This record gives sequence, structure tokens and C-alpha cells, in this order.
Amino acid sequence: MIGTPTKLPPIQQLVEIKTVAEQLHFKVSTLLLHGGKVVEAITWFHKHLSSGGQLTGPPEVAFLNWEWLSRQYLVFAELLETSSAAIPSSVSPRSGASDISLTEWELQPAYYYQLSAHYLEKKRYSLDQSLSVQESSEVTDANDSTLESISPSIFVGQYGRLLDQGDTFSMTPLSDGEYTSYALAEGKRYQDSFEIIALFRKSFESFDALKAPRMASFCGSRMAKEHFASGDFGKAKQVFDGIASIYRQEGWVTLLWENLGYLRECSQKLGSQKEFIEYSLEMAALPIFSNGMTITPVDGGDYGPAGAASLSQREIIQEEVFRFLKGETISTNEFNFLPIVSVDQPIHLEVDPVSPLRAVFLASVAFHDQVVKPGVSTLLTLSLLSQLPHPVEIGELDIQFNQPACNFTITGCQERPPASKFVRVEEGSRVENASVLILTTRKWLRLTYEIPSGQSGKLECLSVTAKLGPHCTICCQAESPASMEELPLWKFDQAQNFPTKDPVLSFSGQKIIQVEEPDPLVDLNLNAVGPALVGEIFTIPVSVISKGHAIHSGELKINLVDARGGGLMSPREIEPFSPDDHHVELLGVSGMAEDDEFHETDKIRRIQHSFGLVSVPTLAVDESWSCNLEIKWHRPKPIMLYVSLGYCPTDTEGASQRVNVHRSLQIEGKTPVIISHRFMLPFRCEPLLLSNIKLQPEADQSLSLALKETNILIVSCKNCTEVPLQLTSLSIEPGSNEIAIHSVQRTGGTSTDYVLLVPGEEFKQVFSVVPQCDSSKLGIGFVCLNVSRKMDPDAVRNSSFLVKQKLPDVKVEKPPLLVHIECPPYAVLGVPFTCYVRVQNQTSFLQEIKYSLGDSQSFVFSGPHNNIGYVLPKSECIINYKVVPLGSGMQQLPLLSVMSVRYSAELHPSVAASTIFVFPSQPHFDVEGVSNILDLNCQ
Repeated sequence: MIGTPTKLPPIQQLVEIKTVAEQLHFKVSTLLLHGGKVVEAITWFHKHLSSGGQLTGPPEVAFLNWEWLSRQYLVFAELLETSSAAIPSSVSPRSGASDISLTEWELQPAYYYQLSAHYLEKKRYSLDQSLSVQESSEVTDANDSTLESISPSIFVGQYGRLLDQGDTFSMTPLSDGEYTSYALAEGKRYQDSFEIIALFRKSFESFDALKAPRMASFCGSRMAKEHFASGDFGKAKQVFDGIASIYRQEGWVTLLWENLGYLRECSQKLGSQKEFIEYSLEMAALPIFSNGMTITPVDGGDYGPAGAASLSQREIIQEEVFRFLKGETISTNEFNFLPIVSVDQPIHLEVDPVSPLRAVFLASVAFHDQVVKPGVSTLLTLSLLSQLPHPVEIGELDIQFNQPACNFTITGCQERPPASKFVRVEEGSRVENASVLILTTRKWLRLTYEIPSGQSGKLECLSVTAKLGPHCTICCQAESPASMEELPLWKFDQAQNFPTKDPVLSFSGQKIIQVEEPDPLVDLNLNAVGPALVGEIFTIPVSVISKGHAIHSGELKINLVDARGGGLMSPREIEPFSPDDHHVELLGVSGMAEDDEFHETDKIRRIQHSFGLVSVPTLAVDESWSCNLEIKWHRPKPIMLYVSLGYCPTDTEGASQRVNVHRSLQIEGKTPVIISHRFMLPFRCEPLLLSNIKLQPEADQSLSLALKETNILIVSCKNCTEVPLQLTSLSIEPGSNEIAIHSVQRTGGTSTDYVLLVPGEEFKQVFSVVPQCDSSKLGIGFVCLNVSRKMDPDAVRNSSFLVKQKLPDVKVEKPPLLVHIECPPYAVLGVPFTCYVRVQNQTSFLQEIKYSLGDSQSFVFSGPHNNIGYVLPKSECIINYKVVPLGSGMQQLPLLSVMSVRYSAELHPSVAASTIFVFPSQPHFDVEGVSNILDLNCQ
């Protein structure tokens, strides 16, 4: 079928022009956006709208123009969103050549989605008007049947009636009246609400992703209104709730009023009486003071279900909600979905410091004192504030504390004067009467009462619950005047008076008061003798003596705290757990009764290494109880020992409060002894160790020992404490089986067992070390010292403890050459003696040596000053000199030097090995006194 274009009537010609313009605009915009020319595309879009938007047509088809505009914005938004990958990130509204000033939002698809939904709303409004005019006109239903044959033509933007003529079909043109009826029928058939909601949701999500909460809230509000208009109150309420929080933060009272009106209506439709009351009270407490003024809505629509924001409307809403709280039914034009407030369905509202209901009911509590003695009453001022326009009459007030014994209730007593306040007790509950319990708008209601101090510790007012109706209560969390935040929406119009009569109390009052502990009549004593020593089990006696109070349900709490503010745990992370990870450790409690000792000690071990809890048996007046705390130091560290005794003076449960006694003691943990050591070679024996020759600055500086040679190890122990120590034993535990360690037996002197070391005294022990294997890193072992305190014979405990210190690793190697110097122990002036130098070759090679003997002022010698010798493998070479001393006293022999040519190494005897004592004449020794001299020398 081939269509023939004909001249169209005005309305259809207008539709054709707009359709063709839409097709051309789509192609041009697509090319510009895919080319990255965003500003040019937006400029072209504005020209397209300005030219096409002026062709509106007659009023009965004005909805087609709004639909066309909505479709243009939707298409351009989708093009802008799908072409975002080709758009450079550096594009700005000033980029490109454009005579139109653009904004930042015009670069975002969310802006066009919003306008598309906006024009679609206008299309729906215009369509409803056109349909109402059509329904009132004389158009019969018979004409509606002819609309089914109307369909689009093959020409863009044209429509016609398709006629069936047997074997063929023909298209006949339409009149403007027929096309108008067709367009109205098509518009009536589609539901625009779903598309409007989808567009506003798309715009809301886009603005929210752009971190633009204000624009997002605007679009969300329009979306929620569409849900409300379509009857989907659940979704509408969900969106309105999120938007209301933004309006509260921004302080937009008029918008919040409209939003709360919709929330109030949704709650009523959903049958939620509690939320209906909360939204109604919040609306009535908004800072709106205009009365009778007409304010144009922001979006040009209606005012919402709550009407215009005004003071009179606030009063109407308050009266309505309080009638509902009294059990009356709210009169509405529709069915009432809210259940009536009754005994079976009471209402309880919660108000916290961030609740919007703080403007409805605000409770401030201030104690007149900061600290009070136990059993002494103090004054408390309760201040209440409401921003509701009408006065609020309260049935009763219930004040709750963290100590239930202090709770009390305030009831109204209108017939009594203010001076006739009294206290009565009914069934164990304290009740106070107040002359007036009416909250006047924006004025603090002050009530002052005496409060018993209660138990020791913190006394805090938690909440104030007001009874607003027979079955409605509102619980407000108590706030301190000193730290009370202002009402966000009322910060420019505060209350007319202070929360308390004394302005100073308004700025410093607190809802918390400290109740001091009663004076204990029990002595808690800690006794410690001297400083604690690392490694020992330090015992601290603890005694409890009752001097006026009986002790019931007593508990002894023990805490160890670092005195310098650090921790008692080592920063090292060692797996598995080792006791050395703790610098100080509470081991247990001893000295208690036999039936309690094992149980309590085991309990302490299972709690913590720095905390313990011990049960104290029941004690009558003048009785006592004691125990011993066992603490062990693994590192030298000062600690603070805190011991607290908590008990009840009577055995009746809840009849009296607990009394606490606190004691503290600083204990210094010190190292008992300082262990040092040094290695020595045998006297006048010098081995050639190659590792000492090749040693570099960056190399390992560990000590080298000769293989299978006797090395002397001297271990020194010095008492560095303030108490005398008793040395039990000193030994070395070998760290390897290849080392034989033998103690040198001393000839005479004091025994090594049970040596007393006074403060500052040093004790030395000599060991011989004979390495049996060649190793680059060989462990010598540990120095093990058993010591104990030197205490009185009648002391409680005098146990020894072990001090252990590891010796550093050494290198063991076989020396190729070994030099021995042999000479008499002493010399006589002018009497010659022979000095032998024995050089041993322990290798399988012939060793060439160079030796020399230097001149000395104290000696003359016979023999060469310098010479060369050869030592056969596994043999030795002996060099002798005849030496005559020329001076008496301690004299140094001529300097001897032996050099190995193979290793380019030189050996020099030490100064001690080259020193000899010269007598001026031949000495005569008393043989009988030799033993005494040896004993003195050994000591």
C-alpha cells in the first residue's frame, strides 16, 4: 500500500511538525554527544525546545505539548547518560562556543529526568481537564467505536482511519475532532503515575549519587506524593520518613510541615496510632507563628493534607490529637482506620536527646550538690518545657533513677496551695504532690524536691515519664542543664526563662551526683619487707581486722598496675605462651584456711596474671583474717599493688549497702645480682687463632677459643640490692654435649656453698672450659645461681630462687701454632736464669717461623735478637735464652715476638705473661708458714 501525502488539518499538522523535529533532534544530539561536544548538544537541545515548545495548539490538545516536552527531556537524559563514556571529564558549562549560560546541573542526566517527570505531571493535569470537558460535552458512545480503526500512517507524524474494502485496505484522513477524540482516548488508557514515579526515582537516585541531598529530597518528595496519590501509602511513608530527617537538619520548617502532614495521613491510613500521634505532636510543636497568612506552596500545588502552615492549624492539630489520646474518635471525611486508644491499646512514647519530640516534652534535671554524704538528703530541681501552642495538663510524673529506692511519683493537687506539699508512702512507693502540673508554651515548669542520697556511688536521674491521658505516657530521657543541647528548630526563639531559678545552676547543674562511701570500721593492712627481687616468689602479708563492722559477703580484689604507666605484658609476641611474657605475675594466695586455699588459689590462676579475687569469710566484730599474696617478678619493674576489700556490715540481703576499703602499695622490683664473666688463656700460653687475624669490622665480634685447649672462665656475681643475699650454689649448665666444663677446686679458703653476700659485695668462681669440637657458633651454657634472702630465723618464708643468665656463644677452632713461655716463678738480682720458648706445630705442614727478642733496660740476655726456624709437622721447636736481671721488683722480660711466615701472623705474649718478680738477694722461705701464705694468696 502506497500512501499519498495530503494537506493535514491544523492539529495534525502541528503533531507532524513536532514528530519530525523530534526525529531530527535525536540524530543531531546523538552525533554531538558521541563526539564529546556536550555544551553544543545542550545548546542545540535548548533551541529545539524553544522552537517546538511554542507550538502548543488549542487548549483541548494542550496535553500533547506537555507530553512532547516530557519525552524530549527523557530522550535527552538517556542520551546524556549512555554517552557519558565518550564525554571528557574536563567538560564545564563554559566549554565550547555557546550564547546560552549553562549551569552545573545541566550536565547531569538527573536534571533532565526531573524535568521530564515534571512535564509529565503537567500533561496529566491538562489531560484530566480535557477529559472533564469531553465528558460534559454531547459526544456519544457510538463515536468511540470508530476510534479502534485509527492507526499511524506510513508518513511520520500522521494518523488515518484504516478501512477494510474486501481484498484491500485503504487509509482515509481524519478530522481534527476525530484525532482529538483518539488522542484523549489513548491518554486515558495509559497510567502516567507509574512513569512519573519511575522518572522521579531515577532523578532521586542520580542526585543522591552526586552527593546533592537537597535536590534528591525534592525529587523524593515529588515521588512520595505520587505514591500517596496512587494509594500506595506504605511506600509513600517510607520515602517521606527519609526526607523528613533532611528537612529537620536543614531547618526547613514549611517543607517539614507539608512532609509531616503526608506522614500523618499515611499513618492514619495504615492504622498506626503511635506514629500518627508522634507526627501530630511534632507538627503542633513546629516554630510557626503566622496566623491567617496565605503562603504559596513551593511546587505550585496544594498545601498537602495538613493545609497551610499557621498557628491556628497547629492549635487544631494539638486539640485533635489530645482528643484522640482521651479515647475519642477523630472525625474524617473517609473511613477511620485508627484504633481507639484504650486500656487494651495504650500509647507509650519515647523521647531521647536526638528525637524530634524534644520540642513536645523536654525534661531537665539538676542536683543542687555535686557530692553528698550517705544518708543525707539533697535537693533536686525538675524542669519541664513544651513548645505546644496550648497548655498541656499532666496527670502525673514518674521520675526514675539508677537506684530504684530513690524513684518517686508527682501527682497534681489543684485544690492545695503551693506551700502544702507533703510526702506520703503508699505500698512502698514515694508520692509527692504538686500544686500545678500544667506546661505553658515556651515556659519552664520548675519543681524542687528533696532526694535521699541512697547507696554510695553514682546517683543518676534516668528518665521522666509524664501521663498525658488515661492511657498515654511519654517517657523523656533526663538531661543535665549544663550539657543540654538547644532545640534545632527553636534556636532563634528560646524559652522565656531559665530551667532553674538560680541561673548559675542552669549552666552548671548535672543530673548525676556522687554519693560518698560510708566510713569503714575495718582495717586492711599490707606489709612488705624491702624491695622485690627478680625471680623470687615475693610474699606480701594481708590482714583484715574488724573494729566495729561485722564482715559479710566479703571480697578481696587484687590488682597489679605498672607504676610508670606502661603495661605488665612484654611487647614481644611469643607463641606458645610463656610465663616470661609477663613482667610481673600474681601467682596465688597462701596462708588461708585449708578448705579455701586450693580453691581460691586455683581461681586466681584462672582469672588473670595481674588480677585476683578472693572471698573473705564472715567475721564478727574484733575478729581478724589474713592471707599472703605471692607475686613473682620476671623483669625489674616498679608496680602499684591495689587491694580493695568490699563487704556488707549486715547479713540481710539488700538491707545495707556495700562498704569498700582501699589500700595501695608501691613495690620496686630489682635485679638481685649482676652476673659478669670473662675468658682467660692459660698462663704464658698463646695460640694462633686464624679467625682473629682475618677479622673484619663488619664481621661477627664473638670470642674465639682454641680447640681441645684449657680455657679459663671467671664468673663474677655482685649483690646490687639493699638486702643481704645468701649464695647457695653457683654452677654452669652446659648448652652442648661437646663441651666439658669442670669446676676448679680451690686450695683452701671459704666454701662456695652458703656464701653470704652483703650489698655491693662481689663473689667470683673459676671454671675451665675445654672445647671438644670445631664450631663457628657454640653455646657455652647458662650461669645458674641459687640465692635467697638472708632473713631472721623466725621469718615466715626463706625460700631460695634461681637466677639464670645465658653465656654468649663462642667460636671454636684448631690453632695451627701454639707458643708456650717457660721461665722460673721468680728471679734473683744478678743471677742468670734460662727462659724457654716452646713452639708447637699442630698442622701437617712444615712451618717457618721468625722470632725476635727485643732489648730491655732491666735484663741482658745471650742469643740472637732475630732468627729463623722451622718446625716439623706435629712436632715442636724449643728456643732458649740466658737472661740476667739488672733490677729488682716487678720487671718485664724482653719483648718476645714469634711470626708465622705461612699465615703472616705474629704472636706477642701478654704483659702479665712477660712479667717476673726479681728479688734483690736470694730469699729464704719459712717452710712452716708456707700453708698460711698459700691460704692468704688464695683468699
